Amino acid sequence: MLSTTFRRRPLRALAAALVAPAVLAVVTACGGTDAVTTADGKTVLRYQGQTGQVTPYELADNLGYFTKISFQWEGDTTSGPANIQAAATKQVEFGSAFNGAVVKLAAGGAPVQAVLSSYGSDAKSFTGYFVRDNAGITNARDLIGKKVGVNTLGAHHEFVTREWLHQQGLSEAEIKQVQLIVVPPVNTEEALRSGQIDVGALGSVFRETAVERGGLHPLFTDKDIFGEFDYGTYVFRKDYIAQNPEAVKDFVQGTARATRWLQLTPRDQVVAKFTEIINRRGRNENLKLLDYWRSPGLPVPGAVIADKEIQIWIDWLERNGELPKGKIVAKDLFTNKDNPYANGTYQPTSGPTGEVVAAK
Repeated sequence: MLSTTFRRRPLRALAAALVAPAVLAVVTACGGTDAVTTADGKTVLRYQGQTGQVTPYELADNLGYFTKISFQWEGDTTSGPANIQAAATKQVEFGSAFNGAVVKLAAGGAPVQAVLSSYGSDAKSFTGYFVRDNAGITNARDLIGKKVGVNTLGAHHEFVTREWLHQQGLSEAEIKQVQLIVVPPVNTEEALRSGQIDVGALGSVFRETAVERGGLHPLFTDKDIFGEFDYGTYVFRKDYIAQNPEAVKDFVQGTARATRWLQLTPRDQVVAKFTEIINRRGRNENLKLLDYWRSPGLPVPGAVIADKEIQIWIDWLERNGELPKGKIVAKDLFTNKDNPYANGTYQPTSGPTGEVVAAK
């Protein structure tokens, strides 16, 4: 969801990992699959992580929620569209991105399917679209001819900005006069304060630190538009799902349970666990980002996908002439069949091991 930078592991480190006896992997061809397995028979899922952060599946791995899969880190990505493109082109097994980007990828012919929600907005974690206090910008019409800084085109920030402008009554011709400028998240606050852009999309640590310094306020937030909402999903290639159904099922159940753990566990315990995981993986990361962790940003228990979370972006693309009407149907792009909070394994609001959760 952020910039498109990508950090690869040094080849010598990868080579060392491949020859380490404890994690020796072999390519298996049985059952028509080219999946890689460990010496003890676990299917290896290659993935791109996020520097200074812990994903729910990395947490699930630490908590012991997986029995059939293992992970191989291929580097860090901070771009949702790039991440799912890597999955579609078999550089990794799965990726996570904004649902509008998933729709566009599928509409372009990529055979992918969403299996679990990956991020969203809740009461504590959301994206704000900030302006300078002295800018004189108070409504959507003030943005005609102005510049809005977004992390990348064709993803969350662009979709939400254009949807807000539409809801505020601007015509399509007027919306086209609002310029979307790609600015890396780490530079967005500076670009906004210096007047290079008029609105800046800020989330997580970037929002928190900008607010601390003062002089900025949100013109709108994604939470203002949709309330608490799941915005993105994890996707796998359909051929990989067909060839490795048990591996995908294990990924979904474990990641769903870890998401539920995040939804129910006090913040100090979450940060302590994240610190342990980051220190253990030894990638020389900045732990200060954890000071700004507030919540998982996923309001739906167990990250179950809802039809509306994908259909809204299909409708948006159709309305803007970027997708032929009826070409894509939301129900064909996702499945909840492996999610224990949707398939009857657990009650929908139960805890990470299926336990009853006391109402707050």
